[in-house]
Amino acid sequence: MQVSLNTSKWYQNAWAALIFFTRLPFWRLYQPPRESYRAVVEFWPLAGWLTGGIMAAVLYFGSMIVPYPMAIVAAVIMRLLITGALHEDGLADFIDGFGGGGKDRNRILAIMKDSHIGTYGVLGLICYMALLFTSLYCIGNAEKAAWLILAIDPFSKMLAGQIIQMMPYARREEEAKAKVVYRKVSIMAGILLAIQGLLPAALVLLLTDLGSTLRLELMIFVPCLVMYFLYLLIWRRLRGYTGDCCGALCLLVELAAIVTAVVQL
Repeated sequence: MQVSLNTSKWYQNAWAALIFFTRLPFWRLYQPPRESYRAVVEFWPLAGWLTGGIMAAVLYFGSMIVPYPMAIVAAVIMRLLITGALHEDGLADFIDGFGGGGKDRNRILAIMKDSHIGTYGVLGLICYMALLFTSLYCIGNAEKAAWLILAIDPFSKMLAGQIIQMMPYARREEEAKAKVVYRKVSIMAGILLAIQGLLPAALVLLLTDLGSTLRLELMIFVPCLVMYFLYLLIWRRLRGYTGDCCGALCLLVELAAIVTAVVQL
């Protein structure tokens, strides 16, 4: 009976994650209870299977129709449409807050909550997009780039999701943008989170020639190192995380993994 109950909860939480992290009309098919949205991080990599899979497909098949650089742009735009630029909005707010707020915790939080984007945020997004495009372009092979995206998207979300285990939420729940505070992950949910994040990467490394090209220790160490330094920055300035921090961590960890792969290819 307990197993059935947990399965039901996981089902609800998975639907909540797909609704929360994408703009696809999953809500028309099923409406999970509000409590499930506290657990969406537990299925964040599952949303990465979808966003990474569609982005990879657009890049690979698009390159058969248009030049490779145009396929990259189309793939990035497709992911932006699917997610509603949720993570990019978080990255812009994160850079605005930490760039313009100095060491004043309350000012950083106020800037991050402001819906208007500032100079730091604009420049940060331009630099991020430039690095993402350049990295994918330098791979020079649509098939390899597609496999990398498919592997790295869920992995980066799994890694970024660890922030909710490492520190408390920085605001009160009623002050949160989404009016939801993520709950800490249980042991079983953590195992499921790891499976979601690592399985696509493991399959890609085993089933493609990338496994013989990329050094596994670097592909894990560099993103984890970036995650650690970002954690230190967030802890020292805020003593807690926000949803914007999660979005920024996801994109920056993903970018670090892609750049690490480019260096080795």
